[in-house]
Amino acid sequence: MSEEYDLETLAIRAGIARSQFNEHSEALYLTSSFVFKSAAEAAARFANQEPGNIYSRFTNPTVTMLQERLAALEGAQTCIATASGMSAILACVMGLLSAGDHVVASRSLFGATVQLFNNILGRFGIETTFVAQTDAVAWQAAVKPNTKLFFVETPSNPLTEICDIAALAKIAHRCGARLAVDNCFCTPILQRPLDLGADIVIHSATKYLDGQGRVLGGAVLGDQALLEPVYGFLRTAGPTLSAFNAWVILKGLETLALRMEAHSRNALDLALWLEQQPQVSRVLYPGLPSHPQYELAKHQQKSGGGIVAFEVKGGQEGAWRVVDTTRMVSITANLGDVKTTLTHPATTTHGRLSAEQRAAAGISDGLLRIAVGLESMKDVQDDLARGLAG
Repeated sequence: MSEEYDLETLAIRAGIARSQFNEHSEALYLTSSFVFKSAAEAAARFANQEPGNIYSRFTNPTVTMLQERLAALEGAQTCIATASGMSAILACVMGLLSAGDHVVASRSLFGATVQLFNNILGRFGIETTFVAQTDAVAWQAAVKPNTKLFFVETPSNPLTEICDIAALAKIAHRCGARLAVDNCFCTPILQRPLDLGADIVIHSATKYLDGQGRVLGGAVLGDQALLEPVYGFLRTAGPTLSAFNAWVILKGLETLALRMEAHSRNALDLALWLEQQPQVSRVLYPGLPSHPQYELAKHQQKSGGGIVAFEVKGGQEGAWRVVDTTRMVSITANLGDVKTTLTHPATTTHGRLSAEQRAAAGISDGLLRIAVGLESMKDVQDDLARGLAG
């Protein structure tokens, strides 16, 4: 479908490919391989001389429908679906980088992403320099002759820091590098990085794209020529999204626009309430005027999203008390669910980082991250109030 349609329509109808049965809902193709009419057709498919499905590691009609829908939503030429958000990042860097290349990345990345760049890619000769998310001068200063990629997530996990995508894209392009943006927190409903100058968009489809915490999935989006090596990595190495997971995420996308609006509305209500709590020393939410990048967020995003970070007085003991006294909110590190989730980043999502790395990223022992769901916010507030009252 062309972009003449609004995002709400694309999220429901883009990518649909009906079979001979002319089904209304997207078909689920649970098969490992596909049958050819002849040896010549098989040879042509394997040689990329004609389109068609071969093997579900790298071609499956249900996965293709998801890829086309996500590409339409992000305004991308192509989408490569993967087994998880982390496998999407891995496929991106393994497809585009080689030993001896250099990456400039935000020091405010998700903990597992930092581990991937530092402890895994570093072993294969890919060097990463981490800089402050919001300091464009630091990004420019970190550039080396062999810099090939800028990598950022905006808003960041868990502090919701906002980077200026357009400004970073200009810096990256001046030095011949590409800018990859993890758009997990906003989704294309709230932010489209490619429109702002980014080259690559990364998604953990596990989060808001599914929206109900059911399956894992990931995606890499951008220009087809640029991502051809990423597809080659997927085809060979196989960090593949299953057809069933693709079908579940397709169903999730149908309500994405409605959910993101509701998540944002609820998160703003909760953030305003948290700012009034004496036991809370700081609230970080892009929709609050107190957020350091509030004006940039208003320009770059349609709304603040569903993630709120807040610091509780009393360090880890105070934060854990809030977590442990909840009765309804889910204590889990996942996010993007219709159910509100709560986690203590310093001992969960960022627990494998050193104390020095956490301090540099601004993750204190009293920090909590709440992914605001779609329940009554009065009930969520009452659930948090018990621990905050202590």
